[in-house]
Amino acid sequence: MTKFIVVSGGVVSGIGKGVIASSTGLLLKTTGLKVTAIKIDPYMNIDAGTMRPTEHGEVYVLNDGGEVDLDLGNYERYLNVTLSRDNNITTGKIYREVIEKERKGDYLGKTVQIVPHITNAIQDWIERVSKIPVDETGEEPDVCIVELGGTVGDIESAPFVEAMRQFQFRVGHDNFALVHVSLVPDMHGEQKTKPTQTTVHCLRGLGLMPDLIACRLLVPQPLNPATKDKISMFCHVSSEQVVGVHDVTSVYHVPLLLQSQGIVEFLTRRLKLDEVAKGLGEAGRARGADLGKRWRELTAGQERLFDTVHIALVGKYTDLKDSYMSVTKALEHSAFRIHRKLKIHWVESSDLEPETQEAAPARYHDAWRMVVGASGILVPGGFGQRGTEGMMLAIKYAREQKVPFLGICLGFQLAVVEWARNVCGITDATSGEFDPNAANPLIIFMPEISKTHMGGTMRLGLRPTVFEAGTEEWSKARKLYAGKGKIWERHRHRYEVNPAYVDRLVQSGCIFAGKDERGERMQVLELPDHPFFVGFQAHPEFCTRPLNPSPPFLGFVSASASPTIIEEQIQKQLETFVPPHPEEAMVSEEKLKSAPGVNEREA
Repeated sequence: MTKFIVVSGGVVSGIGKGVIASSTGLLLKTTGLKVTAIKIDPYMNIDAGTMRPTEHGEVYVLNDGGEVDLDLGNYERYLNVTLSRDNNITTGKIYREVIEKERKGDYLGKTVQIVPHITNAIQDWIERVSKIPVDETGEEPDVCIVELGGTVGDIESAPFVEAMRQFQFRVGHDNFALVHVSLVPDMHGEQKTKPTQTTVHCLRGLGLMPDLIACRLLVPQPLNPATKDKISMFCHVSSEQVVGVHDVTSVYHVPLLLQSQGIVEFLTRRLKLDEVAKGLGEAGRARGADLGKRWRELTAGQERLFDTVHIALVGKYTDLKDSYMSVTKALEHSAFRIHRKLKIHWVESSDLEPETQEAAPARYHDAWRMVVGASGILVPGGFGQRGTEGMMLAIKYAREQKVPFLGICLGFQLAVVEWARNVCGITDATSGEFDPNAANPLIIFMPEISKTHMGGTMRLGLRPTVFEAGTEEWSKARKLYAGKGKIWERHRHRYEVNPAYVDRLVQSGCIFAGKDERGERMQVLELPDHPFFVGFQAHPEFCTRPLNPSPPFLGFVSASASPTIIEEQIQKQLETFVPPHPEEAMVSEEKLKSAPGVNEREA
């Protein structure tokens, strides 16, 4: 029987349930157990694809094209697993499934209600997805972490809380544990317990009793013993069932913080995990031990870093840093590999434009000071025209001044437009996204993409890129993938480089080192006579791992640190690179044909 650990939250949202859930899964995985994860989002959207990044953070894309909550990125990175769109449950998905069944007559004429039909659908979904293999073993997981989004007491989450109340009896006491994450405010040095008491009281009133209370403190000071005892007494749990999670220098220290407070030992007793461990082979235990050792080395190494690499991230959603969560993680992982501290300078792209110089000169000069002072310039993905002229000014600066540059999705497309304007002399070059009637659209809407529906209609999911013949001699991008001729990365876009301009671009020196399998879509741009100038139509940041950084980001950060370091890392990649997507994990032809945003022509 799969063991289920439900992680709920109280007081406020956004206090770190995802990191705590991921850290708990990681700790269990270091014991040799196979772990999967499910995120419940109680909003009515079918998925996260149509949400603004500044409202909900980045939209994370999975191999199968699922557009999901950013917490699934935490799960994949911490647990080193490959999840599917079914690992993200939303109210919209559940209601759609139940309504479709009702329309087909599956309920035999009964009145369809929240209880039992919605709650049963939630439980069935969790039970089904928890059995899907997600790692290299291809075996059914031993433990499933279920994160319940939002806070207990929300109207939106009520059906899910009720489903979990029922679920604990469906799977049995020994197979169900609840971790409740609650904010403990620090008021001028005094740690307040009343919010935690209130949220646990609410939780118990709904029929759920926490097995562990994770007290989140937004300060560097740990949970006081007196505070811990008070929460234990008033929340009807033992002292060992209360753990503190205070601010640490890096989120990668959270697993070790939880481990030091005995969370693994408690969950082992509570869920009788030692009985599960008896079925683990030597290989499984060895994998777990190796993961734990490498993670400790990673976190210990962070504390000994002195040299810093400065990266200017020129984006349009910089007001909410979570909009670029995977990008920042890919930069962090790469900096860990080369033993450098990472300093990201957040540049709002519109601040680089001449209009800002007139309206707000201080902002304009501060933005350009960050760009000029950076060791590398990164332009990430995005949608819409706002701020794109500023992005192209940053790209032009990086190209002309030989500053390492990495463009992702929109950044890749704008690098093409910038080259067309300033090298090819097509001064009115632009993207069809910005001007549908443009005379020279260097970037055009992909013909198979829907123009009437927004959700799930882009080119999504894991797709191959084939490097051009001869690039193995000079392409840094290809060498960072160990010289492989074909690579796989996740995509999320509606626009592509206009094939009508490709020959002119190439003749002028803009090289498309990688294309799709049919050689029709430009997917990797690279300038051979530049220290590092690379653009990817794909989003390689979605496949980064703390112990296996994304190759383009590793190359970019290495080049930003020094020419010597990138040569060292290229050599290391040629010898030791492990693809983030083993061949057996590739999306099958049938899955591609059924993926949202892919019609028969594309498949």
